Amino acid sequence: MAKAGMWCVLLPLCVAVAHADPLLDDADWLRTMAFAAHETNYSGVFVYQAGGRVETSRITHVVDEHGEHERLQGLDGQRREVIRNNNQVWLQLGDKKVHFEQQRPRRAFPALLPEQIQSLKENYNVIQQEEDRVADYHAHTLLLQPKDTLRYTRKMWAHSESGLLLKAVVFDERGKVIEQYAFSQLQIGGAIDYKWAVPDEQDAARLAKRKNLSPLPKTNLANVDSGWQVDGIPAGFKKILEMSRNMRDKEFPVVHIVYSDGLAALSVFIERTTDAEGYRAGLKSQGAVHIYSRLIGDHLVTVVGEVPPRAVIQVADSVRYAGENNE
Repeated sequence: MAKAGMWCVLLPLCVAVAHADPLLDDADWLRTMAFAAHETNYSGVFVYQAGGRVETSRITHVVDEHGEHERLQGLDGQRREVIRNNNQVWLQLGDKKVHFEQQRPRRAFPALLPEQIQSLKENYNVIQQEEDRVADYHAHTLLLQPKDTLRYTRKMWAHSESGLLLKAVVFDERGKVIEQYAFSQLQIGGAIDYKWAVPDEQDAARLAKRKNLSPLPKTNLANVDSGWQVDGIPAGFKKILEMSRNMRDKEFPVVHIVYSDGLAALSVFIERTTDAEGYRAGLKSQGAVHIYSRLIGDHLVTVVGEVPPRAVIQVADSVRYAGENNE
């Protein structure tokens, strides 16, 4: 579910389908795909695969006069449901419900592409490829080929009329598929039921009171200039944010620094530890995501990235403390 939130800037448009042209150049096609996930009314079932992990989810998305509404339901395992109305987000896991007052923007299927397309073209060669079909819709395909070896190649299938992303695949260095999203069933436009949507903040507040839901504390995050320096960030990655987080089961606040190249993300977590004895550096992987941890004195550095293993190791090995108020 962490990959399934699609909270972005509200686009107050009420069109069901934004028409796209398969003859557009690559930059225009990327922009069309980026906006289609927020402008288009759709409902469907998609499958996420990474390694031996398979998850099936249903997503419904509608834009009306009240804004953007989205519902995401996990269809296997424990009950998982997320409902978003603009920046109001409701989460249900099993029998537990939590109401988030605000949600930081994040991208996931089918809103994987950012609106700032130029940063993508700085780091990837964008190649238009064959026409295809996905979930019984005609699709236009694009290959995003990295300009270095510290990123993954990605291929995307978009609906030829609306530009809505229908399928996305990540390839490793040997061309093997390591992560994939794809719609197996989809309705674009037409009459889509969205009685579950909460139209405005006042209605959301009344619903929260009626169901005895409490907002999460807003003091969990604090923007900081931590003094930690990361020298080995691959070219093209830019710092998005740097903050201090109070995390559950952590004795001390954790510094969290996020970098992005416009498509892939890298997160660096730095935490003070009182139990460093016997700890060894290690690499873990799940699909396109790799996690590498190492000790620097009494601090544990953990790097999480949608990049090849050598990239997260390079980043982790370059972290150093440069002092307070570091520029």
